[in-house]
Amino acid sequence: MTNPLFIGLLVAGVVLVLGVLIYNWAQLRRLKSRRAEASAISPAHAARDAGHGRAEPVLGVHSADDASMPLSAAIAPAEDEQLAQADEGEARAFDPPPRVLAARGRDDVAPDADIECVVWLSPEQPVPTSALAEALTATAGKPMRWLGRSGADAHWRAIQGAVAGPWKEIAACMLLADRNGAASRDDLDAFLRLVDRIATSVGAQCVWPDERDEAGRADALDRLCADLDVQIGLTILKGESPAIAGTRLRGVAEASGFRPSSAGHFEYTHEETGAVLYSLQNVRAEPFTVESLRALAVPGIVLLLDVPRVHEPVKAFDQMRLLARRLTQTLEATLVDDNRRPLDDASLAAIRSQVQATSAALREAHIEPGGLRALRLFG
Repeated sequence: MTNPLFIGLLVAGVVLVLGVLIYNWAQLRRLKSRRAEASAISPAHAARDAGHGRAEPVLGVHSADDASMPLSAAIAPAEDEQLAQADEGEARAFDPPPRVLAARGRDDVAPDADIECVVWLSPEQPVPTSALAEALTATAGKPMRWLGRSGADAHWRAIQGAVAGPWKEIAACMLLADRNGAASRDDLDAFLRLVDRIATSVGAQCVWPDERDEAGRADALDRLCADLDVQIGLTILKGESPAIAGTRLRGVAEASGFRPSSAGHFEYTHEETGAVLYSLQNVRAEPFTVESLRALAVPGIVLLLDVPRVHEPVKAFDQMRLLARRLTQTLEATLVDDNRRPLDDASLAAIRSQVQATSAALREAHIEPGGLRALRLFG
């Protein structure tokens, strides 16, 4: 005979699961409805000017169905005049992603609609920072920023616990791409759901982006950055000679101006700004620690220049090249390329030209090497 308690628990479990499914469906339907209402009022591809609230065009997008298309193909005019079919069945035009981003204004803290998915929140009443606790502690698939300002003519400020507000205007921003790749549809969906909850809790109207368009923009931005992501390594190799003792390596590195980093390598920083110019790493790709250096012996080291993340990359490379030669002599080693072939002056000149070309290409794309935009995209 069936146990009545077991049947009761089974029925309760089924009811609970159905309740959760119905709740999630209702939440998704409500979010889509809010976005649709907002889109009927504001253009999906508009971004506000940081100082005056003007609407300007931002980085173009293409159909999510073309996300795997090479950037050169995406730029070419489509035979169907770039008309794609939206999820709701209506024809919509998609602009091809350009090779460059829009130039940044003076206010680097302001929302960067070229590289971020931005949702604009307009609260009915000014919102204190304390009301945004969930927003400030939440995480997403890509880095987020919550920005606010006290009026249309005020500067944007990062919303943090130490800054009380109140905020008359709020911008929720999520980075569209970084070195881990483009923001996925799931990343975007989770971000927009979070913003919807925050907007509801503070009584704010929103200007929503189109999730499908944002996914296309993320892919285009990821491809653009992949073309510009250049790191230059100069390897100093002992060859058949005895390996470099860790204690000696640390002494030589620190005498040359390097300082140990918690990331497991040595860093050479700018005297005034403290920005990292280049690093010294283990050729075996194993991290250096204070403890390991006491017993470690390595066959070589690598000086690494991360071109997008350095102000004046060519100047930094020239400095790194001179230091590499001095270290080569001090350690009685050989300066080689990735294939362990000795680097002569002609080879180093060719590498310098590559650094120079990459630096120019970054600036042409309005990504200043070492600037805030570059540090975020290549982080």
